[in-house]
Formats: sequence, C-alpha cells, structure tokens
Amino acid sequence: MPQHGAFLPAWCLSGNLSLMPTTDEVFEAVADGTAESALGFWKLPGGFERLLAQWSTTGPVAYVEADYFGGVGEQRAAVWADGALAAGPLDTPSKKWFSREVSPISQALRQLGVRRSLGEDELGIGAG
Repeated sequence: MPQHGAFLPAWCLSGNLSLMPTTDEVFEAVADGTAESALGFWKLPGGFERLLAQWSTTGPVAYVEADYFGGVGEQRAAVWADGALAAGPLDTPSKKWFSREVSPISQALRQLGVRRSLGEDELGIGAG
C-alpha cells in the first residue's frame, strides 16, 4: 500500500483514462518490501500488483513497460479488472519486430477501451 501521505502523480487523459508514471518516488511509495513481482516486469515494485488489483475494482487498470533505444526494444503489459489479473503479462520477444496492432501496450489499451483512429495505433502513433 502507498505510504501514508504519499503523493502519486497522475495526469488525466481523454476517455476517462489517467496516466501515472512510475517515478522513483512512486516506486518507493507503492513498494511493500516483498520480493519483486512474479509477472516478469523489469521495474514493477514488489507488492504493487495487489494495489493495481484493488484499484481495478472501480475500473480496469493497466501496467505497461517499454524499453527502446534506436528503434529496437521490448514491451510488457498487464491489465487488472474486477480485482484480478485479466490479461497478461503480455510481452514481446527481445529484439523482435511486431506490428503495432498486436503490441503489448496496444493490447492493454484496447482492454481499457481505447480505440485507434484510422492510420494510428492505440497510442495515437501513425503507421508510417
């Protein structure tokens, strides 16, 4: 659980969505001292998945990670809904090209109700 009085920054996005970056401060606030998650994420704080599950009782919640350099990288995502893990962990093999339509982050965003526009993926990135 977040430390008492911890500030968790979030930005409101369109479509009733919010974004909360996992800064060092957020990491410290939500980590509960348990071992890292068994879900295989690089930076998911130990115990944070329990808080994500709790938050998902009021609506779906996604945790996503991306690591890119020079156009090559990896993504991982998971979605919680109704208090339980609903999708994932979704991932991509290291250094393998995948279409934006099936990227883990796009799949997670679809689970949250995000719909892509013509010529773009769910993040609003053009396909060209």
